[in-house]
Amino acid sequence: MNFLNRMEQKFGRYAIKNLTMYIILTYAVGYVLSFVAPKVLNFCILEPVYILHGQVWRIVSWLLIPPGGFDIFTIIMLFFYYSIGTTLERTWGAFRYNVYIFGGIILTVIGAFVLYFILGGNTLLLLHGGYFSTYYISLSIFLGFAATYPNQQVLLYFIIPIKIKWLAYLDIVYLIYQMTQSDWVGRVSIICSLMNFIIYFLMTRNYKQVSPQEIHRKRTYAKAVHKSQANITKHKCAICGRTDEDGGNIEFRFCSKCSGNYEYCQDHLFTHEHIK
Repeated sequence: MNFLNRMEQKFGRYAIKNLTMYIILTYAVGYVLSFVAPKVLNFCILEPVYILHGQVWRIVSWLLIPPGGFDIFTIIMLFFYYSIGTTLERTWGAFRYNVYIFGGIILTVIGAFVLYFILGGNTLLLLHGGYFSTYYISLSIFLGFAATYPNQQVLLYFIIPIKIKWLAYLDIVYLIYQMTQSDWVGRVSIICSLMNFIIYFLMTRNYKQVSPQEIHRKRTYAKAVHKSQANITKHKCAICGRTDEDGGNIEFRFCSKCSGNYEYCQDHLFTHEHIK
């Protein structure tokens, strides 16, 4: 976090404002291309083998490939992502939001090249090109929002109010299921695409709470509190000093004629001198 603070001081003025709007616009361009010239999108897929043979535009053109098909629910989701994305930008600041989004993009590209070399230079386009899409970039926005505002409520199916953290948990469970059902190509692509969220989540945790020193301090404090509470008596006679811990089923009462909260045992309740 200190590193980000220093970077923000130096380069914060170069951050792209309202970045979510530009992300949505790239999706819109991708949807238009899918209708008017679908074959063009084949030249946009993130494919290392073609990038290394001169088609360098693929490093960024894959951002034009939308995260799913186009229907009314897609329009609703795009508005939803715009809303949570702009909220995150206002909360984190434009620079940190830029780092988060572009970090996910860069790590996705790195993941594609890592798989390219692991597979011995074989093409990923025919078998695994669909793994590297903007779907996980959009999902990272949602997960980042859920981690920042876990108790924010949304209307599921426009009817059921639910805290956004539970939807995030469902997404994480589904991602784990996807990874168990996929091969290593799918697993690496999912991890690399969401590495920006993983890094953000780990950097924002308060590890002091689970440190051995903190655990020992809490246990020592709890024991001291318990011991002090055990020595506190509920009733004490203002005359003889007897307490409810002395046994003998002693009864204690407050005197309504004394000025102040003075309590007396059964032997001194009616014989004491009233305090005025």
